[in-house]
Amino acid sequence: MRQTLRLTRRQILASAGAGALTLAMPALSRAQARPIFSHGVQSGDVDTASGMAWTRTDRPARVAFEWATTESFARPVRLGALDAVPGHDFAVKRLLADLPSDQDIFWRAVATDLSDVNAVSEPIVGRFRTAPASRRSIKFVWSGDTAGQGWGIDEARGGMMTYATMARHEPDFFLHSGDTIYADGPMKESVDLPDGTVWKNLVIPEKAKVAETLDEYRGQWKYNLLDANVRDMNAVVPTFFQWDDHEVVNNWSLSKDLTADDRYAEKNVRVLAARAGQAFHEMAPIRFTPEEPGRIYRKIAYGPLLDVFFLDMRSYRGPNGDAVETELSDAARILGAAQVQWLKQALSASKATWKVIAADMPLGLVVWNDGANKKGAEAVANNEPGAPLGRELEIAGLLSFIKAAGITNTVWLTADVHYTAAHHYSPDRAKFQDFEPFWEFVSGPIHSGTFGPGDLDPTFGPETRFVKAPTAEQGQNLPPSAGLQFFGIVDIDGSTEQMTVRLMDQDDVELWKTTLDPVRMG
Repeated sequence: MRQTLRLTRRQILASAGAGALTLAMPALSRAQARPIFSHGVQSGDVDTASGMAWTRTDRPARVAFEWATTESFARPVRLGALDAVPGHDFAVKRLLADLPSDQDIFWRAVATDLSDVNAVSEPIVGRFRTAPASRRSIKFVWSGDTAGQGWGIDEARGGMMTYATMARHEPDFFLHSGDTIYADGPMKESVDLPDGTVWKNLVIPEKAKVAETLDEYRGQWKYNLLDANVRDMNAVVPTFFQWDDHEVVNNWSLSKDLTADDRYAEKNVRVLAARAGQAFHEMAPIRFTPEEPGRIYRKIAYGPLLDVFFLDMRSYRGPNGDAVETELSDAARILGAAQVQWLKQALSASKATWKVIAADMPLGLVVWNDGANKKGAEAVANNEPGAPLGRELEIAGLLSFIKAAGITNTVWLTADVHYTAAHHYSPDRAKFQDFEPFWEFVSGPIHSGTFGPGDLDPTFGPETRFVKAPTAEQGQNLPPSAGLQFFGIVDIDGSTEQMTVRLMDQDDVELWKTTLDPVRMG
């Protein structure tokens, strides 16, 4: 059995506001109880020799870590302890390094109350498998969009059920493609549904309003961890996180104007983004980048068959708006010059068979900044059917570089648009033709409202090979109970090196699949 600590709902809810505690609290009542781990465990950013481990206590505590290759923890490797303190909301994470490749790793943590050395927690256990150094088969899942549009945890309906569906596939890892939280999406306790039933949300104070303070952003993450399906998957499947807009506020760029939004007392989007970024790095098991603390774009080398390149299409973009630039300037960018240069170098250096580019927004789908009036580009595509303009210029340059450098077997994975689709891009159909054909696969939402489908911009020649979205009769913003919640599965065969992509729904029904043969050089 895989041992994990299961907390009662009362314990978790009681600890959700623990950020108000301080080290100076009297120890009289504290000695009566042991520390508890309030929101389970998470693992992330696993490669052949290391992985991140995360947990959170309900009070100031010293957290000791150890890992082993057996569930019995025979001959464990003990690591230095970390302090869980109010400045980081009692969250701690550390890199487990020097691990054997292609090996089940069991790690556990024990917390000692900083005000009472005799108050020691029960251990909590996490598990992941390191990436292979040889060509073994790989399976991972991806999706995005968790707890959006007011659809939260309805315990009577099983909670966030798609997480449980994904976990049953026992993937090597879960790639969360962004909108990991909905900081701008307050929840009501109940929502009347068209079928006469009622959706009943579990609600905590941080989810009753938009997030503005650091503690409110942290609360968005802790809300998702109240769900048993999420915690159970986290205990055995590492998650590789990236972010998009709802981690801060809908459609945010540095030009975001909140003046007329009465929900926000804090109108400065830079301040909100800074608080959201701190919460993201505290609450997600993402690696720390010494040269740029807070950076989200990175590469995870998952053995000889797979490298995953995580993009950040939010933090370095020019302003959202109606302007469509004709030349590549800072205002026209969506990745930023430094990130593009990093990506080109990382792709060129990659020796992996498959190069998965994890994008938090699709390339060819038109996503409007002002959806009601269909104005302004929020994503890459700008609904101008000719040669590249605006943010398309940066992507065109990247695609041309990939072709010129002879970089093969690139596949783009994304979410964001709240339905699932398979898009094939080809210069034969495109207005811009200096690139090699490639696939983009879209999945999500994992637990949010379902929308779509969207329109494709022909600049890069996208063609829809499959789509599953609400019909006109069904309408938009369908609740998770409507069944249109989606995720994808990627299997890479260790012998043939073929990649099979499957688009799935919440009930684990296979909607569509394709198998891609790798291009072999030399």
